[in-house]
Amino acid sequence: MERIVTELAALGHDSVKIGRPFDREGGLREFDILGGRGFVSFLSVPRHECVYVCNVTWYG
Repeated sequence: MERIVTELAALGHDSVKIGRPFDREGGLREFDILGGRGFVSFLSVPRHECVYVCNVTWYG
């Protein structure tokens, strides 16, 4: 999990485009993990240069 979040943070401003929803940028995003067996909900705030992980859900 730490590696995934580190890579999201390394994307910088482009992290507002990763995951769902596909039709808009910014806001609360979801990114599938473990081959669709879970997801990470995160908020990317380029102004703060941070990615805030809000929730990790795993269906296992």
